Amino acid sequence: MIPYFPKQIGERAMLVYLISLSLVSLVFVNYIMGLGYIALGFFWVCGFFGMVALCSKGWRSFSEKRFVETIVMVGLTLRIVWVIVSYFFYEAVTGIPFEFSAADSLAYHDDAMWLASEPISSTWRYLFGSVIMFADSGYPFILSIIYRIFGPIVIIPRIINALLSTWTCVLLYKMAARTFEEETARMAAIMMVFMPNLIIYCGYHLKETLMLFLLVAGLERIDALLRSKQLSFWGVVVPSLLVGSLFLFRTVMGAAAVFAFASAILVSSAPSMKRGGKRIALIAWGVLALVVFAGGSIATEVEEMWEGREENVVNKRAQQAILGNQWAQYATGTVMAPMIVVLPFATMVDVDEQYGQQAKSGGNFIRNFMGFFALLAIYEAIRRKKWRDFVLFGAFVVAYLGIVAFSGFSNSERFLLPGLPCLIVMWAYGVSSLRKATYKLLFPWCILVVAMEIGWAFFKIGSRGLF
Repeated sequence: MIPYFPKQIGERAMLVYLISLSLVSLVFVNYIMGLGYIALGFFWVCGFFGMVALCSKGWRSFSEKRFVETIVMVGLTLRIVWVIVSYFFYEAVTGIPFEFSAADSLAYHDDAMWLASEPISSTWRYLFGSVIMFADSGYPFILSIIYRIFGPIVIIPRIINALLSTWTCVLLYKMAARTFEEETARMAAIMMVFMPNLIIYCGYHLKETLMLFLLVAGLERIDALLRSKQLSFWGVVVPSLLVGSLFLFRTVMGAAAVFAFASAILVSSAPSMKRGGKRIALIAWGVLALVVFAGGSIATEVEEMWEGREENVVNKRAQQAILGNQWAQYATGTVMAPMIVVLPFATMVDVDEQYGQQAKSGGNFIRNFMGFFALLAIYEAIRRKKWRDFVLFGAFVVAYLGIVAFSGFSNSERFLLPGLPCLIVMWAYGVSSLRKATYKLLFPWCILVVAMEIGWAFFKIGSRGLF
């Protein structure tokens, strides 16, 4: 087992990024990104691979308490600094403390300001009635509560985002430490701390950071429940409530979490699941929960989502074609599903003023490169016959990313983001399980990654008829 992230892999990743960006910029010179986004991409990629290699080796001797304190200190500092810098940057460039072409974030802000000025009963009726979708009611409700307490101060929810994102890193570490070796869990936590996309979202007025916190908290409590020697009332209710809360943010994510919960109950190899009828009791609880929610808004939305899945994809692709993306029709589920663990591709060209995608290009490249280790983790888990130990992580990734792959949002970074925490754990396990035979496969993967980035740039420009 490799107990830390090798510096050689990090250096290779940086080199692949440099080659990819150079070739894309040279081939599509008329659509080269601005120097600021190029510099930001280098900062994210070099910072991630450099710091993960340095810290995963340097922090190995830390006690568990000191390690947790360190990731909290470093993670929170990075996120607070980004929140403050991005706040004043956006205010100086756009005139408001919101990102370029802000849409959902401004809508959340405006809705929350209005709801905070209304009686709480009106807020409840508006959000959980028929005015807006049930699956997008969670964040406006929480944001309106924050505004009731602190007033409509934009930076306050973002500071809370930084706290929640840091807490998410700790929760993932605790969950991974129960499943994998301590070194693998620490590697995953360090990757979470330095993952650019997770840092960037702290500076947005969007639901993703809170959503990821609830997801990881729910999975962590499920894992603790499965491994506990005795069942307790709160031990069952807390993970159930956390998983149920996901339906207030995104129906697909809640459904995937329920699938992961059910899969873990059925096939988990945890010793506590083999005695005392615990597995039967949890199955009975799951059936009861389904009966309770069967006639509610959640069941209705899940049913509508399933019945309208094909129509939604067709409509999404048609809309993209109308907006100028002529090749969108070819991005079908059959094409995208095999690539789902490496998506989204990094945007290394400047088209349609997609500044948010350019800002996250370094983070998306990291996902493209590290996809090798996600695939390796799946292979090694099956080869070593340990897949039942990792079913909670794997079931969520397969369910959630599988659904997204067959939707109209298969390369949407926002829609793919909920799969990232579990993917990061898979990256860490893939790195730790490297062998001489599998390490040889990394070189052809690097060539494939370069081809991915050039191919995606060609697709983005060509689909818009720009050459």
